[in-house]
Amino acid sequence: MEVTPQCVVALTWTLKDTLGEELDVLDEPVEFLLGGNDLLAKIEEALQGHEPGDRLDLHLEPEDAFGDYDEQLVFLEPRSLFPGQMEEGMTFEGLPAGSNEQAPKNLLYTVTEIYPEHVVLDGNHPLAGIALRLHLKVEAVREATEEEVGRGTAGTGFFRVHPQAPGGDLLH
Repeated sequence: MEVTPQCVVALTWTLKDTLGEELDVLDEPVEFLLGGNDLLAKIEEALQGHEPGDRLDLHLEPEDAFGDYDEQLVFLEPRSLFPGQMEEGMTFEGLPAGSNEQAPKNLLYTVTEIYPEHVVLDGNHPLAGIALRLHLKVEAVREATEEEVGRGTAGTGFFRVHPQAPGGDLLH
């Protein structure tokens, strides 16, 4: 079966930045729903018409991936609003009560710096502002179930960053 809108495609990939630094690797196939919320539009577009075994090399500019870096999404917040045990790289869904009223509430914030009195939080996606090189392989293609289409996902989103423990570095 070839890749069409509203199908599920199993992919493996290696993601690098433009300097060749490896950012993410999927060694085992992961399923994504095309026509839902799982993949970036440029990746879905490039996959159309391909079949299992096909390989693609994609170059994604920031505007086609996670957008430009927005300095307006970086906030300096009082250290006292956060848990005692904190490390750089920790993530928080939204900001706690008492923080900057101007900060969007629906973002995932990453702790980028910790000072005795303040914490620097960044609401940008970790890959914002970065051009990406994606080498992917189509491992399998199948029809999407009605449930998957209704949910808009096969269960995995492209680099959906979840809150994670310190030291966690998974982007998918």
